[in-house]
Amino acid sequence: MVPGKESTIRTESVPKPGAPHIEVRNLTMAFGNFVLMRELSFNIRHGDVFIIMGASGCGKSTLLNHMIGLNEPATGEILYDGFDFTGAGPVSRERMLRRFGVLYQSGALWSSMTLAENVALPLGEFTDLSRSEIRNLASLKLALVGLRGFEDHYPSEISGGMQKRAGLARAIALDPEALFLDEPSAGLDPLSSRLLDDLILQLRDSLGATVVVVSHELASIFTIGNNSVFLDVDSGTQIAVGDPKYLRDHSGDPRVRKFLTRDGSAAPEKIDGQAR
Repeated sequence: MVPGKESTIRTESVPKPGAPHIEVRNLTMAFGNFVLMRELSFNIRHGDVFIIMGASGCGKSTLLNHMIGLNEPATGEILYDGFDFTGAGPVSRERMLRRFGVLYQSGALWSSMTLAENVALPLGEFTDLSRSEIRNLASLKLALVGLRGFEDHYPSEISGGMQKRAGLARAIALDPEALFLDEPSAGLDPLSSRLLDDLILQLRDSLGATVVVVSHELASIFTIGNNSVFLDVDSGTQIAVGDPKYLRDHSGDPRVRKFLTRDGSAAPEKIDGQAR
């Protein structure tokens, strides 16, 4: 791209029927001379809950950061509805970013602000709504994640699971087309994790959003995921793409099966119709 010039890009688009919402093409992630992952290619359909999975250190969160523009690829490109996010100029990229919602692993709430003030941040930054309208909309978003009545609480006054939900309320403040969630269940007890999984599916359906989730929690992966990519730290590339449950039961790669059955969650093998 010519310095000072912005690539031509449409920020409002109507996807073609059946066309992928997000395309990752031949993506290589590197830090200097160190190549973390190479030649990643996969498609994410509209409405998918897409899981980025793999062992610790394989680059799951780094891949998510590439997809939202926090890291630049060494090679390759990322497209949204067929338009090049990687090659977009700063103005067009910022417009596209307004269509994203992001929940970081820590929740990333401002401790000095109430929950309503945290949720109001993107509304104040990117809309022309009045203060009262922003307050009402922030209250609505908190209610959607089960935090009605907690508008004036500070993050330190609520539990970790509630903090994750408050972070999710902020992520959906602008009704995003794509939600990016980095280890949303990390640090939560099983009940809170399951409630958060249910909430993610509800928000996907109500917003009509595509959801990309970094996770290594098998219960969450199988509950919410219908598409995925498996990153392998040893080979430095992807080794499987598809529905996590299908990969668990039918993958021909022992590394994938081992990861996805480490808690005994695989479907039983059958011989002559008998489970064993």
